[in-house]
Amino acid sequence: MTRLVFDHLTNWITAAASEHSHDLATHVEERTGASRRATLAALNRLVEAGWLARSGTSRRPVFAPGALRQVARSYTLHGLQEDLPWQRDYAPHFALPKHVERMVQHGFTELLNNAADHSGGSSVTVSLRQTPTHVQLLVSDDGIGVFDKICTAFQLEDTQHAMLELSKGRLTSAPDAHTGRGLFFSSQLADVFDIHANNTAYQRRAWESSGWKKGRALPRQGSSIYMAIALNTTRTLDGVMAAWSQAGDGIEFDQTRVQLRLLVSEGQALDSRAAARRVGSRLATFKRAEIDFDGVIDVGHGFTDELFRVFAKANPQVELVAVNVTARIEALVKSARAG
Repeated sequence: MTRLVFDHLTNWITAAASEHSHDLATHVEERTGASRRATLAALNRLVEAGWLARSGTSRRPVFAPGALRQVARSYTLHGLQEDLPWQRDYAPHFALPKHVERMVQHGFTELLNNAADHSGGSSVTVSLRQTPTHVQLLVSDDGIGVFDKICTAFQLEDTQHAMLELSKGRLTSAPDAHTGRGLFFSSQLADVFDIHANNTAYQRRAWESSGWKKGRALPRQGSSIYMAIALNTTRTLDGVMAAWSQAGDGIEFDQTRVQLRLLVSEGQALDSRAAARRVGSRLATFKRAEIDFDGVIDVGHGFTDELFRVFAKANPQVELVAVNVTARIEALVKSARAG
């Protein structure tokens, strides 16, 4: 006799309730091979837990998705068109505020497209879950891993440097086909955003001013990207895009913020011109760049001179703005600019 596992049921019961509202018990029996008695007991438990809503009569119940909803599916990456899974397998089964649904759709299609075009893997698993307070998206592929991919494509030696480049935005290993906006803007849309790849993890929390920081890595091959958005958020897709556009219209992605804490371990100073050149890498493609010294205890003359004099003179079209500076660092930056 088939045993119904509650956690397995929650992966597909939302879609089943939408598509088989009048014959859900029969559908579950046929799909799982479980007895009628076990099926009815499982459906009762799902109703009590909030995964299903039941109406109608005891003899003719009508089921619908509850306050808790989830769809989890796997796809072959070759030839995958990222909009079709969203339209067919996910969007019909969720009840999200319109502005949240728009942000989730953006993150879903961008992350799935990244897996298809960049991961080098063969399959991807996508899980979308709705709770009474949040919507949560997890996209996991079996590819090379996002940080290793960046290191190879841009000849970097350290995953820390890969995360620095990723955090700037406009990073793509296929510039003819992509603009490098997808992962960056997906991270900005979320209240919680985690990147796990090949025993390396970074996380971003929207309520923390420190931005990106190292996380606790999952021991797995490939990339797993998780984003969660509060259902009552006032954030919108247009608002997030506008924040990174100097004109404020969200059309151009022409300003960025560089978190220097991603370059150093805790307690270390930024002392070298090489580090400054890493900071300046690709900044010439932006009109404005905030250089964020939050978490940096000290810098050297070589670092500030290379960035705020040498780079600045070579790229006068880029406005460099030092933020979160100590009095000493501010003086060093001022001295470099005057040099």
